[in-house]
Amino acid sequence: MSTGEKHVSGRVGVFIVSFNAVQHLEKTLLRIPPEVYQQVEEIYVFDDCSKDETFQVGVGFKYQRGLEKLRVYKNTRNLRYGGNQKRGYLYALDHGFDVVVLLHGDGQYAPECLWQLIAPLLANEADMVFGSRMHGGALKGGMPLYKFLGNRVLTWIQNRIAGSNLTEFHSGYRAFRCDALRKVPFLVDSDEWHFDTQIILQFLHAGLRIKEVPIPTFYGNEICHVNGIAYAANCVRTTLGYRLHKLGLLYERKFRLTTDSLPKPPATHPCSAYANILEQLSKRPPLRILELGCGEGLLSAQLQRAGHTVVGIEKEDQAADKAAARGVQVIRADLETFDFRTLDQPFDLVIAVDILEHLRNPDEVLMRAVKALQSDGSVILDVPNVANIVVRLLLLMGYFPYGGQGILDRTHVNFFTMRSALEMVRQSGLKVQDVTVTPLPLPRVFPRFSKTWIGRIAYRALISLTRVFRTLFGYQFLIEGNKVGYREDREAVEELRISTPHVLERKGEAR
Repeated sequence: MSTGEKHVSGRVGVFIVSFNAVQHLEKTLLRIPPEVYQQVEEIYVFDDCSKDETFQVGVGFKYQRGLEKLRVYKNTRNLRYGGNQKRGYLYALDHGFDVVVLLHGDGQYAPECLWQLIAPLLANEADMVFGSRMHGGALKGGMPLYKFLGNRVLTWIQNRIAGSNLTEFHSGYRAFRCDALRKVPFLVDSDEWHFDTQIILQFLHAGLRIKEVPIPTFYGNEICHVNGIAYAANCVRTTLGYRLHKLGLLYERKFRLTTDSLPKPPATHPCSAYANILEQLSKRPPLRILELGCGEGLLSAQLQRAGHTVVGIEKEDQAADKAAARGVQVIRADLETFDFRTLDQPFDLVIAVDILEHLRNPDEVLMRAVKALQSDGSVILDVPNVANIVVRLLLLMGYFPYGGQGILDRTHVNFFTMRSALEMVRQSGLKVQDVTVTPLPLPRVFPRFSKTWIGRIAYRALISLTRVFRTLFGYQFLIEGNKVGYREDREAVEELRISTPHVLERKGEAR
């Protein structure tokens, strides 16, 4: 054992998972270097309700060798691979260990390398260390070619999705600092084999330090209990879920950290509602604008730089402070109860971006906001399309997964289709002047893919589909309504009623 140049110390637990490992457990225990045994606090085996005599072999080895630091336990029921890990990590946390190492009882991972995983953690150089077989020796160590290629391809896919750069996701030889384990919700992870992928992604999401060390590969006559196809599918699905959660487009409880902050900044890809509004208003003369729910003032500040005068209304103090710091005049008030008649001057334009779906009574708020407009004023608003094809497919499969933002933002209390959004605008005293439908934000979901030539073609195709099938592929509806147009229409109806009352009467009789 070598601790390197740094002095290392701490309480270390070596956790051995075993299942039907009667032929391998004793050999694995014998391969633990004596100097490692002397340094660690405890070596504990959790037999996952094996059908063979794995537990008896472990207990017998303990008493034959007189090993006080060895503990052998048998689960009362089969917890599966992920569930057994959860129990082992909880054991480490409950016993006050500083570091816990996961070792497999079948001997596939070399116990001789234990200290290589432990030392960086005790020296506080990493929060998680795992042994990588992909540093050149996997095939020499007997890894079957199909497993080697599968590992490489699956890791490449996961790295592309997660934005990571690991040599492999699928080594089961890993060690953790216990204070880091407390920072991730590993108890909500799967009980199956892809638990290993999920806990890596949790560490990545939490910004914790991951270090890989090379380890030798050994394949003997151990029995593989993994369904490779199902495992690969679960790993890809979990990694994609992580990416969508990170982007705020899908909510995954396992990746929700207390440090996550909401709301997130507006989308700024070229076809977003945010970009559309900026482009539209950059062509107009200076306007007096009222922004409902201005948040941190990102849009308001941009509009002010374009020459407009903007007043924002914001309920949350922290967001209002940031908006004020950007030079935005902010009224701190709840839109649900705010009296728009108290405003000093009428406005040329009211903007409601990413706010109406968060209100309990958006139609009432919009009706009252219209009263703050000039006689020829307008409203620009956007709402997400709950009838988007992605949501429809998820519903077809029985899912309605909330996200951190986007169509199914967890803070949404109202959902809109195009028809219901247009009806709300009309009932607020406005005539619809223009409807712009934005596509799904592909550049935000898959930024690397979107920069490739295939990604650019796919995004153009998505834009074309959105223009043709607006209610099916639309992500957001950006609607502009005009107060004058509605007033003129209503006056025309009143004139018709006065000039031709007999027509209305005959229609009433016909009904």
